Amino acid sequence: MEINSKTISFEFFPPKTDLGKEKLISLTKNLEDLSPEYFSVTFGAGGTTQEGTLNTCLAIKESTDIDPCPHISGVGSTKQEIKSILDAYVRAGFKRLVVLRGDLPSGVGGYSEFPYANELVEFIKNSYNNQFHIEVGAYPEVHPQALSADKDFEHFTNKVKAGADGAITQFFFLAEAYYDFADRCEKANLNIPITPGLITITNKDSLIRMAGNCGAKIPNKIIEDLEKLNEKDVVKYGIEFLTYLSNDLLAFGAPGIHFYTINQLEPTKTIVESLRSE
Repeated sequence: MEINSKTISFEFFPPKTDLGKEKLISLTKNLEDLSPEYFSVTFGAGGTTQEGTLNTCLAIKESTDIDPCPHISGVGSTKQEIKSILDAYVRAGFKRLVVLRGDLPSGVGGYSEFPYANELVEFIKNSYNNQFHIEVGAYPEVHPQALSADKDFEHFTNKVKAGADGAITQFFFLAEAYYDFADRCEKANLNIPITPGLITITNKDSLIRMAGNCGAKIPNKIIEDLEKLNEKDVVKYGIEFLTYLSNDLLAFGAPGIHFYTINQLEPTKTIVESLRSE
């Protein structure tokens, strides 16, 4: 499947050190050569990286020609606090947002004025009209805190009805999870682009930990394969697997691929280049 007719995007987290900032800008300049649609930047639990998100997006805007796309979460924030953040994004000229419910920082109780992401989407649409193109999260394998798969899909439906323009999935490793979710969306007349999110495979233990945190299922074969490989071969295996998975998803009709980079150039760049060379 030719990826050039599709969109790609890359996700980063705000660096905490000056060296980290330098590395991130170098990273974005390298990935800019791949012509992504946007660079997204995460927003910590309860908005704990709020300033870092803004500053990172500003640095991206100043250093590249790619649109920055800040994440924003409503949990733990008041309407006035959210409005203050959004006003800063308007002043900066940002046109995109990833809108999430978010997780509370450890030890903090209550969900304040935005217990669900659809309420934040609705607030943004009502307050800023079409200033922002809004992406929301999707969980093909069900959000780990959801009461049931049906309840989780109901929450997703509410986000679409509130005005979401598109969705990015949590990462997954089973193409069928995306196919089934896309089919369910089609049957429910949820006609927005749903972009699969993929994460690179570089270390078995970290992969298992991250998948456990978000409810992603790792096929037993992948675990068994990784246990037999050294570190270098794990990276090679991950490139081959994700290239294959990406091709399957694009051939199925996915609008593009969103890559969770973990603020690393490789192996994400090699995967995209592999897709474009096939």
